[in-house]
Amino acid sequence: MKLPLPILFLLISFIFSVSAVAQKRRAPRIAGKTAPVAAKPKFVGTSAVIIDEKLAVLRMKPSLFADSVQRMRRGRKVQILDEKESDGVLFFRVSAPPSSSGWVQSDAVFGKFRRGDDERLARLVQSSEGFDQMEIAANFLEIYPDSTFRPAILLMFGDLAEETAAKLSRDATRRLDRREMAASGAPLHSFYLNFVSLDRYRKLGVIFLFNSNSKNFHYDGASWREIIAKFSQSAEAAEAQKRIDSLKQNLEKRPAQ
Repeated sequence: MKLPLPILFLLISFIFSVSAVAQKRRAPRIAGKTAPVAAKPKFVGTSAVIIDEKLAVLRMKPSLFADSVQRMRRGRKVQILDEKESDGVLFFRVSAPPSSSGWVQSDAVFGKFRRGDDERLARLVQSSEGFDQMEIAANFLEIYPDSTFRPAILLMFGDLAEETAAKLSRDATRRLDRREMAASGAPLHSFYLNFVSLDRYRKLGVIFLFNSNSKNFHYDGASWREIIAKFSQSAEAAEAQKRIDSLKQNLEKRPAQ
């Protein structure tokens, strides 16, 4: 049966429209462009140690003009939570156990997480003086067991400790009262090895030996021995051996006749 032309045209148009709708429904959706995911700051989640107390102000916000929470002491361990540049410096948002948190200038902290920090800390050791120098050197040795700068810092640390031993010997002899020591009946060497000025160095892991004959303290030589044992091919090894030989002689020294 032949359909009238007008009806045929309507039927063909209807078929094409239905087909177009079906294809549109089947056509895969093209995903729109999504916003790029912000890169995670590279130091977040790492641990660090406060070393430079001159810069170690914990602040409410990442700004040199922000209110301070506290000034953190050298050796305090922190966890980096975020980072942000402001006022020409990089700030780390840190948690500082037991209960503090805030923003600190990144130059105040050191750790294994950042390339070149061991060299930066080695320079800080060399530029420091007095007890601060020994304390910073001790921090270096704790943080960087495998640094190429370790033999040099070990040698320096030992030399500083022996210089300190000479000063402590003079100080103890001046301050300890011979009559009181004799009245006590306790051994002479026990008074010296309980001398109050030794306490701060024991906290750094420094052990001083005592020669009762010469009444002098001497560094026990631990850092020099580490050089000889672990860095025997280094330039510092020969110097460390000289220090150990000298230490042996000093500990065997008898009082002058």
